Amino acid sequence: MRRVRYGATGGPLFLEEAPVPQPGPGELLVRCEAIGVTLPVVRKVTEAAEPVPLGGEIAGEVMAVGPGADRFRAGDRVTGLCFGHGYADYALLHVGMASPVPDTATAVEAVALVRSGLVALGALEAARPERGEAALVTAAASGVGHLAVQLAPVRGAGRVVGAVSDPAKAGFVRSLGADDVVTYGQEGWGEPVDYALDAVGGDMLSHALAALTAGGRLVAYSSGGGMIRAYDLLVGAKSVIGFQMARIAREEPELYERCRQELWRLFEEGALKPVVHGEFALEEATEAHAAIESRVNRGKVVLHP
Repeated sequence: MRRVRYGATGGPLFLEEAPVPQPGPGELLVRCEAIGVTLPVVRKVTEAAEPVPLGGEIAGEVMAVGPGADRFRAGDRVTGLCFGHGYADYALLHVGMASPVPDTATAVEAVALVRSGLVALGALEAARPERGEAALVTAAASGVGHLAVQLAPVRGAGRVVGAVSDPAKAGFVRSLGADDVVTYGQEGWGEPVDYALDAVGGDMLSHALAALTAGGRLVAYSSGGGMIRAYDLLVGAKSVIGFQMARIAREEPELYERCRQELWRLFEEGALKPVVHGEFALEEATEAHAAIESRVNRGKVVLHP
């Protein structure tokens, strides 16, 4: 089979031939039909001290089932987060991370919806939203952000503000249901919000915190790091909540499953529509990563084996 790998920090990415892996205990062998490209994986290539397997979101058909993974069988359609080599024709998916794909969804829709949607929904729940509150979503045109913009009104937001890196993305974010759109370099972000979901990190944490009203909540779920001064929390009685979906998957599997079911319900009702920015062949992984790195994407970036 083919898989994408890199030999040193920063790349380049290249295709290589590798044996088809065999599923171990609790694993599914999946023939990949769609692979989601994420910012954390892109950052691993550019920042990790040593090369790591390019994992990520996959969707496809179960080809073989390992011991203890008999919740699924060969022929089932699944999607989920792969921690090993996911940029490949075949990949191993742990059964705990696997979600059935309904007949109403394509593999591309599944890979654009489930993992990004789980992060968006989980971060939103961590903010403890109340009906009528105003919400801010940074990276509002991203794979996760564009779903969070749609989910906030479902959770009762009275006003949704999307923050983007480029004014050219404003129309796209408004089409998702955002009431207002601001850009990162803009002086002031308008009326304060009750909670903010930040996917950018770094200096953006301070900007998002400043956008909160007194007593507001900032949910930080970016892999980009960043620092906040304690004084900035004290002066407005604001709070910062760290969120990581992997912890929910490990420690709260029932909540994880409820969130997955809700995402599919909203999708099938037409209340949640994943948008795909672009689809690339497996050998075009470098171009797919460039779309994420340059922040031009509007929605999900997907690879096709």
